[in-house]
Amino acid sequence: MDREHFSASPVGALMPISGTDGRGDRYEHVAFAAHPLGEPPTLRTGTWNRISRANRALGRLQQGSLLVINPGLLRQPTFRREAQSTSALEGTYAPLEDVLAADVMHGSERSAALSEVLNYVTAAENGFRWVQQGRPVTVGLLCDLHRTLVTGTVADTEEAGRIRRIQVVIGSRGGRVTDAKFIPMPGGAQLESGVQDLMTWMQTAHDDLDPLVAAAMTHYQFETLHPFNDGNGRIGRLLIVLQLVGLGLLSEGLLSVSPWFEKRRDTYQDLLARVSATGEWDEWISFFADGIEASAVDSAERIRRLLELQTQYHERLRDAGARGAVRDIADLLIGRPYVNIPTLRDATGLTYQAVSNAVKKLTELGILEQRTVPGVMAFRAPEVVEIISAPSAG
Repeated sequence: MDREHFSASPVGALMPISGTDGRGDRYEHVAFAAHPLGEPPTLRTGTWNRISRANRALGRLQQGSLLVINPGLLRQPTFRREAQSTSALEGTYAPLEDVLAADVMHGSERSAALSEVLNYVTAAENGFRWVQQGRPVTVGLLCDLHRTLVTGTVADTEEAGRIRRIQVVIGSRGGRVTDAKFIPMPGGAQLESGVQDLMTWMQTAHDDLDPLVAAAMTHYQFETLHPFNDGNGRIGRLLIVLQLVGLGLLSEGLLSVSPWFEKRRDTYQDLLARVSATGEWDEWISFFADGIEASAVDSAERIRRLLELQTQYHERLRDAGARGAVRDIADLLIGRPYVNIPTLRDATGLTYQAVSNAVKKLTELGILEQRTVPGVMAFRAPEVVEIISAPSAG
């Protein structure tokens, strides 16, 4: 980290650090300690225009979610798409189709990467239920999310679910502290205090602070504090959606933000570092607003296409004279495009034979196709998979 680059920062201060790095080399260097968030920043008119567009896009996404009879059904593909992308952004990759098919796989057939991606899905569901109940985001919640995220991974140590107590660095390919692109503050009491300050700031009513600006500032602060040994990027991007739900901009977690940021990884990281170096918020918040707008537009379009497909299913079933269990199962497919007989029996409460007959009919109509996934025979709804996995427009 270039200390000269951050030495005059108005939003943080450099502090000396020393120790032994991952290569066993002694170091004496500096880390960046972010000050607590303060007053709303002054922004250009162009940035406010971007914020307005993003808020309108979130409003349209919210309206679209209200049209869904069972919005929880659409959370599943949204969270899984986000899980796959946010994990890839941090270097853990599993194919999206594997993520969608995971419920019908035997657990022993799941790769380590897929299991880690699915940990994110569980963490996201837990976080969403928490804020949907009107509870504030707390340090305890963040630690629970982290513990869930790293379960069964190399980061599943005694430090799982704890604010870190060691020094970490960002962007050092060789493991040398002195080669790092950015070094957040050391672990310990000051870091714990910084995270608590951020949670308090989030919970404080800011009548003069636009919710989208608040989310952008929170994300910067969280990533700059880097409170955990691992998983900060994933938790930080999940925190964006949780905060927007908590602030009332969304009632459902149907927003996937990581695909947009994944495409712009270098700019994303550079702009976060620039806030630390200069204290200038404008460019970061403008970029953040663009990302939220594009993500909301993309999410709303996928929901529209899935609901349109569901209507087409109904028409095809009506024309074929199919009803009852066949339609019930078809309605589940927009949120669960990979199924098998046991999972459908559990989801519907129907008998094994009734499910088998319905699946046979849906296969004859081309709504389902037989597909082998590792360890089991399953069925896939190809049109649903195509909508969920289609590249983002932005």
